[in-house]
Amino acid sequence: QVQLVESGGGLVQAGGSLRLSCASSGRTFITYAMGWFRQDPGKEREFVAAINWNGGTTYYADSVKGRFTISRDNAKNTGYLQMNNLKPEDTAVYYCAAQRYSRRFNVDTDYDYWGQGTQVTVSS
Repeated sequence: QVQLVESGGGLVQAGGSLRLSCASSGRTFITYAMGWFRQDPGKEREFVAAINWNGGTTYYADSVKGRFTISRDNAKNTGYLQMNNLKPEDTAVYYCAAQRYSRRFNVDTDYDYWGQGTQVTVSS
């Protein structure tokens, strides 16, 4: 069983930066792909970024490409999402997720474990 806990959300002005962290309690985290999704009230959950088990491959939604960077430190069982040049439309609850077997990186139903989410609010 893997438990994920996000942190690092908050309120920031447009153009600012935040770094989200996703800490895992399970030692098997190193073998899992990890993804970040976000959801605004009244909208569907949206793919943001994903990274494979060893950090060698990353994927990004077009809306965040060039502004967000996903990474992981398997020695610390922790994943990260560095968010730069934030925009008001980035406002959402951000969730990290882990995937036991390599499946579609951008599909939320292909992930097995989820964190509780952290709120990111970007003011204009």
